[in-house]
Amino acid sequence: MARGPLDLWNAWGTQILVLLSLTLQILLLLFAGIRRRKSSVVVAVLRFILWLAYQLADSTAIYTVGHLSLSSAPRKHKLVAFWAPFLLLHLGGPDNITAYSLEDNKLWKRHLVTLVVQVLGAEYVLYKNILESGGSIVVASILMFIIGTAKYGERTWALYSANFSSIQAALKKLPRTQLRGYQGYLREDDGHIDTGSEEFLLQRAHSLFHICERGIVDSVIDADKTKTESKKVINRLQKSKPEWMWRVMEMELSLMYDTLYTKARVIHSMFGYLVRTASPLAIVASFLLFHFSGKRGHSRVDITITYTLLAGALLIETTSTLNAVGSSWALSYLCNTEWSGLRHAALCAGRWHRLRSAVVTIRQFIKTMTGGSSSLYGRSRRWSGTIGQYNMLYVRSSLEMNKMDRRLNHFATKLSLGDWWENTYYSWTIEIPEKVRDHVVSMLSRDYLNTMGMLRYKWGEIGLNDQMYSGLFKMLDQAGKDSSWHGVDFHESIISWHIATELVLSELNGNDEDEYVGPIRALSNYLVYLLVTRPDMLPGLPQNWLYEMTCENLDDICHGQLGPSDKSGVSAVLKKLIGRHGGTRPYKLDQTNQLADIILHWESRGHQPEIPRLKYAREIAKIVLEREEDKKDILFDLWTDFLIYAANRCNRESHSRNLNTGGEFTTVVWLMIEHIYQTK
Repeated sequence: MARGPLDLWNAWGTQILVLLSLTLQILLLLFAGIRRRKSSVVVAVLRFILWLAYQLADSTAIYTVGHLSLSSAPRKHKLVAFWAPFLLLHLGGPDNITAYSLEDNKLWKRHLVTLVVQVLGAEYVLYKNILESGGSIVVASILMFIIGTAKYGERTWALYSANFSSIQAALKKLPRTQLRGYQGYLREDDGHIDTGSEEFLLQRAHSLFHICERGIVDSVIDADKTKTESKKVINRLQKSKPEWMWRVMEMELSLMYDTLYTKARVIHSMFGYLVRTASPLAIVASFLLFHFSGKRGHSRVDITITYTLLAGALLIETTSTLNAVGSSWALSYLCNTEWSGLRHAALCAGRWHRLRSAVVTIRQFIKTMTGGSSSLYGRSRRWSGTIGQYNMLYVRSSLEMNKMDRRLNHFATKLSLGDWWENTYYSWTIEIPEKVRDHVVSMLSRDYLNTMGMLRYKWGEIGLNDQMYSGLFKMLDQAGKDSSWHGVDFHESIISWHIATELVLSELNGNDEDEYVGPIRALSNYLVYLLVTRPDMLPGLPQNWLYEMTCENLDDICHGQLGPSDKSGVSAVLKKLIGRHGGTRPYKLDQTNQLADIILHWESRGHQPEIPRLKYAREIAKIVLEREEDKKDILFDLWTDFLIYAANRCNRESHSRNLNTGGEFTTVVWLMIEHIYQTK
């Protein structure tokens, strides 16, 4: 028994490796688009499969090339050496994934060295075992070697092109008339597409995409004809329907995802289209040469595996070619190509538009037949429309009142997973309220941006220093003594105002069904969610110790003050875990309000704590509750201001990195700011 697996590997190790390499490529092709979606139970499982396939794909192909170079299998079975070029093709990877994370693009030099070594290794295998034998199999090997080398080199080029420095350099060469030339083929009355349709807005997203590119790499947009045309398009979208503008922002971020994590920048170039035209033809030619060559002396297993590799390569490359030609990126290329004859034949005659219409129709049919599940594979360019939620008072009160929650948290802490468990178990998602979107645009329409497109004021000043609140900002400033209410940094302000918001809403008996209470809590919980789970998405240095100290302070207050609630059994735990992504509110508002009431009425309970953030929160809440203006308006303006500040001041690399996990609402808001700035 001990010799069984070893004998199997010695006899069939090469065959197992090449089939594994092909399988990994198919998994990457199928699941690469899952990274566009927000996390859920199903998405998390598929994302793990994708991550595992990505980690194994390159190492498997590289190891197999080395195995072929050193093993005696190619000398005994000449057909095995024919598989080396297929491994180069696998190293090139599918078009819809090059980098799994943003850091992979920075390693393009390492990929370049690997490219040289692997090409030399595959060439050595062919030279040593096939080229000297002659025949049609030699021609087939040369064809596959050329295509495999081109695809592998293309992937290295894609990684290099997705670097921020490379994007900056490319933008400097951007034709000044690009947008004007693009708009010439995007007339609203041309009959190709319906105004307001997904296709119409996607083409507008392409025409404005240079704003997203320049913003993400912190490059300057020249004040030329391009900027004038951009302003016209943005104003037209805003006046037509505000929702269209948000949808265009989401689509631009999807295009940015393509740029950073796929081969989009390389595919839609003259070289990319030539490779996609030649590769299926070369594979078909290799298939025919192999099929009609003499197979005498080759084992039936090796022949079957060769046919499988050829069929798999043809499937992947044909899919790549069809996707490239029918992609909306092709329109951008055709509008700006120097080949005027090609542009006229494809666009003026309407040929490309007819092809694109057929592609969209087929995708819609597939989506309908699969019940919309095709969106799991990244076909939709729309953002998920959901935001994460995390409420500090709910978490601390739950740990005090629910025995099962305490036990699970204690068990997770023993495993050194306490923070992860709290962040996962107590967070949930909701759909972003439409009122929030409208209010963001309303506040951005005011003249609050400087000449660099950055907010002129500190966080909270715009929302509180409004004339309608008659000096509320100054009152809080004086009460806080040296602006302590404002927090030393942005993270501290979020914590203080988050608690203060719950105190105010608790005193007002605010229900989430209220027109303003729901959006207020959504924004407050969302900013805390970013602070706890995505601190890199907030400006300034992460201050996790502030959050941990505040949690300890809240635990001290909860202890002995909150009685046990109804038993939280296994069924309740499962319901909470499953409902995290269902858009439902898993927390109990009554226990949150109970803790808020305790904090707000400390003096009456005989407590005089000196806890800075809780003290600031109480002072803020009392001042707001004493105001004659509508307290909900004050809080709504403030949290919208916080959201805009966080989006505007967030590190651009953080925006880019989170596109790989579905993207955040702050990134959409940041891009909206970039576009509105162009109109000022």
